[in-house]
Amino acid sequence: MSFQQGLSGLNAAAKNLDVIGNNVANANTAGFKGSLAQFGDVFASRVGGGGTQIGIGTAITTVLPLFGQGNITVSANPLDLAINGQGFFRVSAGGTVTYTRNGQFSLDKDGYIVNAAGARLTGYPATAAGTIVASTPTELRISSADLAPAATQNAKIVLNLDSRNGTLPAAGFNLADPTTYHSATSLAVYDSLGNPHTLTAYFVKTAPNVWRVFAAANGVQVGAGAVGTLAFQPDGTIDTAASSLPFALAVPVGTGAASPLAFALDFTGSTQFGSNFGVNELVQDGYPSGKLTGYAISSDGTIVGRYSNGQTRAQGQVVLANFTNPQGLQPLGNNQWGETAASGQPLVGAPNTGNLGVIQSGALEESNVDITEELVRMITAQRIYQANAQTIKTQDAVLQTMVNLR
Repeated sequence: MSFQQGLSGLNAAAKNLDVIGNNVANANTAGFKGSLAQFGDVFASRVGGGGTQIGIGTAITTVLPLFGQGNITVSANPLDLAINGQGFFRVSAGGTVTYTRNGQFSLDKDGYIVNAAGARLTGYPATAAGTIVASTPTELRISSADLAPAATQNAKIVLNLDSRNGTLPAAGFNLADPTTYHSATSLAVYDSLGNPHTLTAYFVKTAPNVWRVFAAANGVQVGAGAVGTLAFQPDGTIDTAASSLPFALAVPVGTGAASPLAFALDFTGSTQFGSNFGVNELVQDGYPSGKLTGYAISSDGTIVGRYSNGQTRAQGQVVLANFTNPQGLQPLGNNQWGETAASGQPLVGAPNTGNLGVIQSGALEESNVDITEELVRMITAQRIYQANAQTIKTQDAVLQTMVNLR
């Protein structure tokens, strides 16, 4: 029986060396998870058993994957993704879903985010307005289409009007004559086609703490008179009740866009102090069309596109999947794993929710193989192999002695 015991020990030690060799070979594989061979003793089946029963050797019971965190290193590719914490990337190839910790992704010719094997990264889609739809994960695609323009709907000017100015008759306003107004400021507004229009606001003090506001678009006065009145409190703050804010403006446009361009002009926060005229804030919510200039992936997996018009827009969100028993996953090669009955159902969600980790863009998770530890295991496995070979050699010598008996 010692031959069988020694042979089982040789086989088990050889398989253990295979596991160690595979770990060492993948020490530089991004996202690779090392494995550990586990052994069990073997007994011949015998009715009744007995305290003197001797085992017949050993066998590999399982090769256990070790899903410990690997070191994270920075890379130059914004589509390189590292998971800090639990979870797997969910990728799809021809409808077959697999899972991986290897975050080496790039774009294919159609704009899909793919790994080296061509499997597409999946996540939640986004609407045209950039709203993430947390539904069934789909294959993520970065669109290079132009961002559609948006017409101005709200504009705001925050300024200080000089209370030391004298009054002027509002009826004498003439935008071509700077002596008929005290101050002016301009900002760009956009029509429905993204064409810019220069809106200029003119301020005429017609009574103490009272200012009439006139407007012009592209050098042409808007309306026949003032577009509104600003009233101020004795302490210099704006009287919002008497000012009827915001002002409603309708600017005719001749660019083929929707006309007139209607938007609200607000002056809330403006002041009238005894200091020089000054503009503190000019904002409006319209913008022209924009081209995609870059993209970034945030820690929660949101893919944010950056456009030449200064806007940003979410294009999707990477999802992660976790399992009750990750050790039950089936290795498929190419650093991918498949779901099994032993692993349980995938728990899919956005990064940094539940027990899922966060995503770091422009970084990769290294293999979690510790070379020093593997070399020590290799030495131990070699010694065990040699010891089992020695038991076979000894048993052979014993049998040879028995044969030589006369």
